[in-house]
Amino acid sequence: MMESKVSEGGLNVTLTIRLLMHGKEVGSIIGKKGETVKKMREESGARINISEGNCPERIVTITGPTDAIFKAFAMIAYKFEEDIINSMSNSTATSKPPVTLRLVVPASQCGSLIGKGGSKIKEIRESTGAQVQVAGDMLPNSTERAVTISGTPDAIIQCVKQICVVMLEVQSVTMGSPPKGATIPYRPKPASTPVIFAGGQVRADPLAASTANLSLLLQHQPLPAYTIQGQYAIPHPDQLTKLHQLAMQQTPFTPLGQTTPAFPGLDASPPASTHELTIPNDLIGCIIGRQGTKINEIRQMSGAQIKIANATEGSSERQITITGTPANISLAQYLINARLTSEVTGMGAL
Repeated sequence: MMESKVSEGGLNVTLTIRLLMHGKEVGSIIGKKGETVKKMREESGARINISEGNCPERIVTITGPTDAIFKAFAMIAYKFEEDIINSMSNSTATSKPPVTLRLVVPASQCGSLIGKGGSKIKEIRESTGAQVQVAGDMLPNSTERAVTISGTPDAIIQCVKQICVVMLEVQSVTMGSPPKGATIPYRPKPASTPVIFAGGQVRADPLAASTANLSLLLQHQPLPAYTIQGQYAIPHPDQLTKLHQLAMQQTPFTPLGQTTPAFPGLDASPPASTHELTIPNDLIGCIIGRQGTKINEIRQMSGAQIKIANATEGSSERQITITGTPANISLAQYLINARLTSEVTGMGAL
């Protein structure tokens, strides 16, 4: 059993697992007047939080010691199975569909979950009987991927145990090493959002959160352009979130597909300013990413316009021009710096 292995290894530590659910599933978990979720909290001993907002999707966060998390998962899986059985009594379907849960996992941990050549995920599938799939693309405005698990409640519980073991192993390996850069968690967007960039919160990896450079960020002064010496200080999650929200509110550029301001007065945004920085040629690739994926993520997150000059002959550096409000610029610089730091410290892709 995985359970004994987890506690014997001294790994019975506090862990956070996040689930992505549709509104209907959330309703089932909350229950009438919140009774179901209250019972789940009391019986499992895990903290269960449900994200706010009238979004079609919600994030359910389960935090606690591993055994409490497994109990909470068991209760959720059995509740979903009960819902399936109830819905079948009104239909003509004869075969019972499996229970399906979607976990939200930082992309940096997905490699360990898949294993070399898919070996780990194959082992989890075979030993638990559950289907496990890791999404190829990151969730919008984030550096997280959806991991879909389906099967019987028992298979799902065994599968979650194995995934927890992998995540704990990843954490214990990275505990002593430099930060992997920021994890930008997925936040579902409201159904009728007037502004395209309404979602997306930026948060530093909790293991690496440091409170340096906060005053700098909050005064919206552009950050030092390029720091390799020493670790780049990663701002505290809440401050980054504030900065991101500010950057989104003040974006001077009209979001895609929007010709007029969604609300009167929105066009009274602070004037755009421009900031330039130079990056060594050999590091520009980690900022641009494959087919421009990384630079596009940074543009979307920060709300800034970012132009990268073409390489000039005889120069070992490239010019980057960032245009936007001071908040946009600060956030764009922070994200560029996070990419550079992860590259320079050898921590690989975010």
